[in-house]
Amino acid sequence: MSEIQRLFWLLALGLVGWLLWILKPVLVPFASAALLAYLGDPLVDRLELVRIGRVQVNRTAAVSIVFLLMASAVLVALLILVPLLERQISYLISRLPAYLSWGQNELIPWIQERFSVELALPDLSALPTLIQDHWREAGGLASTLMSSLSHSGMVIIGWFANITLIPVVTFYLLRDWDHLVANIADLLPRSLETSVSRLARESDEVLGAFIRGQLLVMLALSAIYSLGLWLVGLELAFLIGILAGLFSIVPYLGAIVGIGAALIAATVQFGDLLHPALVASVFLVGQTLEGMLLTPMLVGDRIGLHPVAVIFAILAGGQLFGFLGVLLALPVAAVIMVLLRHAHTVYKDSELYGTQHQKIVTSQDESQH
Repeated sequence: MSEIQRLFWLLALGLVGWLLWILKPVLVPFASAALLAYLGDPLVDRLELVRIGRVQVNRTAAVSIVFLLMASAVLVALLILVPLLERQISYLISRLPAYLSWGQNELIPWIQERFSVELALPDLSALPTLIQDHWREAGGLASTLMSSLSHSGMVIIGWFANITLIPVVTFYLLRDWDHLVANIADLLPRSLETSVSRLARESDEVLGAFIRGQLLVMLALSAIYSLGLWLVGLELAFLIGILAGLFSIVPYLGAIVGIGAALIAATVQFGDLLHPALVASVFLVGQTLEGMLLTPMLVGDRIGLHPVAVIFAILAGGQLFGFLGVLLALPVAAVIMVLLRHAHTVYKDSELYGTQHQKIVTSQDESQH
């Protein structure tokens, strides 16, 4: 690659970064649609291979089927989860006095006695009443959301526009996905086409395994934890189970958060040792299934994203680009990981590392002998 080409690509990358920074407030629906299209494209490609009688399913028909399936799944999830989570949050708020009382009268004295430390905490006795009054006045989860949106007409317009844009853009991206990829590949310089295509295939493998696989693992763990805690009899089973499943995007974090919250909830609700033990067994079963079945089957060993890298990517993305950064943090991190692997290989084979010099010296020694 010549100096002019390097300068061109550096300027192009700088321009893209500058545009992302400037346009980040309006890019969230497009980034969301791109992720949904990326998730749905493999299923569309498979449906295109299906024949109904003598008729081959075309791209538009396959996209329509996948789009309807995705929209139905989202709608059913919202219809089920929103009322369920609202009831769970209402119960949690009503039980806040009991949780605070248990923490102040049992947990804190136990910590002070066990570890010989003094914990000076502020008086939180008025906090549960304040939260309950606010929640009661707001009227629940859906009402709180709508009331916050109703404070500004522009907020409502922007929210409605984003909600409308996501399915529209998703449909068109799904329909034209293969053409977009082919056009991008056609624009690449011929000297770089082979290397970039190989890196793109590796990135697609990592992204596909991580995004699709990890999403399925999160959903499966949410269901396992929620069902298990519900069978134990925990009132906050679904809230804790869903949160634990979502936090499992970082390995072991979901289990740590979930078992901590579930043990506190079981101790306060039942006041015995049996139910906390049952709660621990639920998470033990969930972690066993994740390690032995879910992750090997759905994700595989092709990811290589360290848990610390996952946490850093999410925090850095949120700091730099807000919600857009959080949304794109893990896909970008996966691509960067592939590029770093390639850079590592190039470095180990370069003169800077010394491999070439060592090979020359070794060959000279062998020729002398």
